[in-house]
Order: sequence, then structure tokens, then C-alpha cells
Amino acid sequence: MTPIPPLTAYLAFTNYGTGNLLTKDQAIEQIEVQSLVTPPDAARYEAVPLAEGGDVALLLADAEGSQFLGTGDGLQPVPDGELGDYRELSVRESLELAEELHDLRVPVEEGAIQLSTLRTATTRVPLLVYDDGEDTVTNEQTGVVYRPVEGTFTSEDGAIVTPGWREVIGVDNFLRAFTSPAVRGPFFRVFVWTYVFALLSVLTTFALGLALAVAFNDDRMRSRRFYRLLFVVPYALPSFLTALIWGGMLNQEFGAVNQLFNTNLPWLTDPWLVRFSILLVNLWLGFPYMFLITTGALTGIPGGLLEAARVDGATGLQAFRRVTFPLLLISVAPLLIGSFAFNFNNFNIIYLLTRGNPPIEGAQTPAGHSDILISYTYRLAFEGQGGADYGFAAAISVLIFVMVAAISAYSFRYTRALEEVT
Repeated sequence: MTPIPPLTAYLAFTNYGTGNLLTKDQAIEQIEVQSLVTPPDAARYEAVPLAEGGDVALLLADAEGSQFLGTGDGLQPVPDGELGDYRELSVRESLELAEELHDLRVPVEEGAIQLSTLRTATTRVPLLVYDDGEDTVTNEQTGVVYRPVEGTFTSEDGAIVTPGWREVIGVDNFLRAFTSPAVRGPFFRVFVWTYVFALLSVLTTFALGLALAVAFNDDRMRSRRFYRLLFVVPYALPSFLTALIWGGMLNQEFGAVNQLFNTNLPWLTDPWLVRFSILLVNLWLGFPYMFLITTGALTGIPGGLLEAARVDGATGLQAFRRVTFPLLLISVAPLLIGSFAFNFNNFNIIYLLTRGNPPIEGAQTPAGHSDILISYTYRLAFEGQGGADYGFAAAISVLIFVMVAAISAYSFRYTRALEEVT
């Protein structure tokens, strides 16, 4: 089981996500820049685009004919037109660097000088101004004051100014998973299905793999090597490729499964059939692994124990249940625990086969009937309607780690107890 990275654990306690990606200083700078407006009495300049190396600048001339060099550092008088290493850009070069030139802001006392066209520039002033002493942002036009609340400047009526900034918000992300009506409903469904999927995946693959291993462990079985090799083929193929192939075979309109059985079942769009389909595909992918490990475990059980059981009058089923199976569990129980942990986080099969679909009706977060926690976390982080929510996704990842760790610890403790009794 992979330990939770420190960065993920830290992000789980923050509001990191779309709208809260910057530091506070960067957010304040962006707020003021994005709120720049041109007042009616703004100073206007004739502009000539300049360049020096990879830097752009402006040669500005005001109404009186005075010339200035405008850079990102500020406005400097230009005596006698001396531009130093700067050179005038041609029209073609100006068009090629149009984005850099329009992004250039020359700071002045009133605000910033910015290009209006490639040949004119005006002074623009910020509509939203930050007060360092009060730690507030004020709208100079309406007088509305915005105060910092959990990483965003927020007014008294709840309006916010974007962008926000990264901030530690404590356990809010964890509480949100269980208390928010928008999250709680789909989260509970995904939570239950994750456990059911992981448990049934282990049980079905183990049952089929063990049954085949027992059947082909009999010396009377002909061509055992050929069949054993054949059973390993699904395990040898890349799982992502197999999942995509099964996705095509289960397609309702042209899939091979519906054509074979002459049906029109919505294998990948019905909430219950899609879960059955996932378990079926995962059985195909997982039983060869169980077949291999149980075959190896069976060959390690001394034949004398089974002979002694038969001498004592045990039937074949009784010998298997009382002798073979308990000894088998000692060897494979840790692997079963590992298989459970793997399926608990089996992102590939879910995302490649169904992408979590069909969607849960009424869910306000991206969640589907076939989603497990890890795919739900991915969709929260990258597919939300409001943008990425990395902090909440990190909190769900921490919860997954805690749950898998607790289950694994309990299972290993039970395994040691089983070994001692045996």
C-alpha cells in the first residue's frame, strides 16, 4: 500500500483549486490589474512599440510632445530621443508581439499606462483597490468593501472577488464530504459501491481461480500445461487494452455480446447492469492472477496430509474444507488483502470502461453510478462544473488511505491469528 504523499495530506486541509491557485500577494496583484478601467479624463499618449532582447517597451508621447520610455518598471523621460538599446518595431513585428505589448502595464501614480491600439495608449486606474492596513479591497466606484474570508475577498452580501488565494481551512473539506447536501448523497453511494466492488471482485476472482486451480491440480487431468497457459492469457494482455475491448463488446447498439445473445441490453448505461458489467470484466482480468497463486499454494501442501484425511474417512469435499483450504489461506490471505486494496483503488477499469457513467441524477458534483472513490476523486479534481477542486479531492484521497490502511491492518491481524491456530 502506497503511503499518502505529504503534499496531498497538506492540500487536504486547504481550499486549493480553481479560483484559489495563487498566493495572497499574487491574487491582490491580479485583482487590481483585472479591474483596471479608463476614466473619462485619462491621460492619452501616442505609442511606438519597442524591443530590447526579449523585452518589450513603449515610446510614449503626451499631448505636450514630451517623450517617455514606458517599461514594466515605470515611466522614464527620454532626453533627445535616446532609447539606449531599444529599437523600434516594424508593423509586422508589432503584430507578432501584440499579446506581449497589450499585456505590458507601465505603472504610474494614478494606475498604469496600457496600449489601446498598437499606436495609442491611455492611463488606466484600478476599480478595486487593496488597503494593506485594513486588509480589505474596496470598489472605488460603489464603495463596497470586501474582506478576506477563507481565501477570497467577500462583501457583506456574499459577493466575492476573483481570483482568491490558497489558504488552510482546517477540516472543512472532510466535513464537507459528510455534511454538504450536494456532496453527501453521491458520496455515500460511491462509498458503498466502492466496498461492494472491491469485496465482490476479490471473492469472484478468488473463487473462479481456486476452482480452476483445484480442477487442474488433479494428475488425471489431460493437457494441464496447455490449459494453464491458456488461462494466463487475460493476465498477460495489457489491462487498459482489454478494458477498451470489453467496452466495445458491451456496447448496446453494435456490441458483440448483444449480437451473440440476440439482446438489446444497456450494459454500460443502466445503473445496475453497468455494475454487473464492471464485475464481469474485472473477473476476466483478475481470475488468472488468483489461478496462478492458488496453483502455487496447492503444490506446496504436503500430499501426506490429504492421504491421512482420506484414511480417517474424510470425503474429498471434507478434506478440502478441513485441510486444503485452511492451509491455502495461510499462503494466499496476504495476497487477498493486497487484491482488495488494489481493487479499492482500481481506477483503470472504471475510467476506461465507463468513465463513471451513467451519471447520478440530481448530483451537484460529478458522480456516476459506476464511480468508485478513486474515480470520483479524479472527477472532483478535474471535471467539476465549477473547475478543479484539488483540496477536496486530496481530502477524499486521505480518507481512502485511512480506510484501506485500517482494513489491511485488521486483515493482517486476522491472518496472523489464523496462522497461529493452524
